[in-house]
Amino acid sequence: MADPRGFLDVRARETQKSRPVPVRLLDWKYVKDELARDPEALTRQAGRCMDCGVPFCHQGCPLGNLIPEWNDLTWRGQHQEASERLHATNNFPEFTGRICPAPCETSCVLSINQPAVTIKNIEVSIVDKAFDEGYVTPQKPDTRTGKSVAVVGSGPAGLAAAQQLTRAGHDVHVYERDDRLGGLMRYGVPDFKMEKDLIDRRVGQMEAEGTNFHVSVDVGTDVSWTDMEARHDAVIVATGALVPRDLDLPGRDLEGIHFAMPYLTQANQVVAGDDVPEQVSAQGKNVVIIGGGDTGSDCLGTALRQGATSVTTLAIGVKPPEERDSARDPWPTDPRVFEVSSSHEEGGTREYLASTVEFVADEAGAVRALRVARTMITDDGRRVPEPGTEHEIPAELVLIALGFTGTDATPAQALSGVETTEWGTLKRDAGFATESSKVFIAGDAGRGQSLIVWAIAEGRAAAASVDRRLMGATVLPSPIGAHDVALKP
Repeated sequence: MADPRGFLDVRARETQKSRPVPVRLLDWKYVKDELARDPEALTRQAGRCMDCGVPFCHQGCPLGNLIPEWNDLTWRGQHQEASERLHATNNFPEFTGRICPAPCETSCVLSINQPAVTIKNIEVSIVDKAFDEGYVTPQKPDTRTGKSVAVVGSGPAGLAAAQQLTRAGHDVHVYERDDRLGGLMRYGVPDFKMEKDLIDRRVGQMEAEGTNFHVSVDVGTDVSWTDMEARHDAVIVATGALVPRDLDLPGRDLEGIHFAMPYLTQANQVVAGDDVPEQVSAQGKNVVIIGGGDTGSDCLGTALRQGATSVTTLAIGVKPPEERDSARDPWPTDPRVFEVSSSHEEGGTREYLASTVEFVADEAGAVRALRVARTMITDDGRRVPEPGTEHEIPAELVLIALGFTGTDATPAQALSGVETTEWGTLKRDAGFATESSKVFIAGDAGRGQSLIVWAIAEGRAAAASVDRRLMGATVLPSPIGAHDVALKP
């Protein structure tokens, strides 16, 4: 156990401080103040961990992170050992420590009657110090198997699978259709949440270990899926779930209405120094974001930095409660509560029970407003616009951030033995395998839109399945058992 009296003597949460809002809105850098880290506060917070007999934080984290162990090592000042325990279950804690919503914290035993241990903050502090001190080094395989594996997609699932298989001795090739690696971490997550040099740093480690990367290769167009299957002994499809959910309403085809992800991608490209002709920008515009999730929050922070006149976020449902509803979301489940992201701290208006009825055009045929009604919840649970409550919200830019409906990868049409589910994802069994002897599915492509920790966990588990298929046995850890594989998103 860390500090036997830690949770009794230190009851307040102390997290990493953020930079002042007026300052951070002037740039795209990480919102947290990296220079204001307090090692003593970190030690105090690590000491609050109770080293529970049954640590439910393990249940909350799909990776099965050894949280009490690295909390104890952090409290004792054994930073290299803490890094080793952290990396034992998580290939990329610098990613999860920044952009994971931390379901481990909501299942922390201490959170039953106190604020939870600051697990996420401790995690990112461990890995950042490990890089600073040189603890993170390439782990090259001792032997080579002679087997070749293709990983299609370089998001967290693909990268995790690739690193595990490379370390197992396979010749791994990662194919990415974008011009840079990282998937949604690169072009979906804004720099103010995670700066992209973190991806480049980890890719450098993977290249030193022997992983081969190929960018600007669109499998299915530049090279066929059948050729990919013929070239390699196994293929892992980790292309994500990028088909956006649309809103089929009058005026949907008006100029100025866009899906959230292309908007965020363009912004990230500009921040990276690229020239983006005809970029969709919020500068000087009234912006409405339809959808109250993480993607909508990212759009909010992006629009504010671009100089939007106003930003309004619409959610069709009720405002979540401020605290856990124990009847609906009992501990240790991950509760649905009202959340304030760093973007929400920066500005904008949030409206709940808001049902969009129509997009209203100006004289030039572009959107000028949304007609919105109050949401009425019927006896059978449907959410419909309440008659007589319609009003207009000015908007010259509308961003649709309603989630995703499946993968846009095409192996199901190109390969025998690969099928699409009714939810738009790719069908796989409990071992992430398809009926094709070579093809495996990992991450959002099979699970549907989910968390980064699930993507990394599935990448690690799929790697173990591939290694077992190729070699007859595997020593790679698999954090996900058959009962955990979501065949339905």
